[in-house]
Amino acid sequence: MPKQFSEPPAPSGSTLDEGNSVIHHEALAVPPRKRIALVAHDHKKRDLMEWAKYNRDLLVRHELCATGTTGAMLERTLETDVLKLQSGPLGGDQQIGAKIAEGLIDFIIFFWDPLEPQPHDPDVKALLRLAVVWNVPVACNRATADFMISSPLMNSAYERTLPDFEAHLNRFDFEPEEAAVLE
Repeated sequence: MPKQFSEPPAPSGSTLDEGNSVIHHEALAVPPRKRIALVAHDHKKRDLMEWAKYNRDLLVRHELCATGTTGAMLERTLETDVLKLQSGPLGGDQQIGAKIAEGLIDFIIFFWDPLEPQPHDPDVKALLRLAVVWNVPVACNRATADFMISSPLMNSAYERTLPDFEAHLNRFDFEPEEAAVLE
């Protein structure tokens, strides 16, 4: 049976503002054992493997997933299981994007190549957009990945604030008199 990521914890909460009015927001409990997506374009795979090997002891404590070839290379480099998705151009980036939307990715290490055009550039942009939409941290280069993995939050629980999309989801809800104007 293929390796699967653990289910996300249930979102939590609302708080009070200064006037004691309830502000509804949700937070996703991110456990100490993170679900990490690793992605690298072809000209950045060597850089990601070097970084991963250097950080092996930290990475193997977490659940790892990766796009196609990158996942196979990581398994060999780290000598640990990695959930391997499709190759990026064959839908792997979109699979990671879906996992983000489902709350199944806690952060992303994505060494992308800014100097090479990619046949799946729209998928890459969509993946990065979803990470921003759902407030998922992303490291796009080695320095940022170093900062993220050395953060005290890396091995502790964390409440990741989720955006409030209620207004967006209800943007077509009209009062009866407003609906009449549209007819």
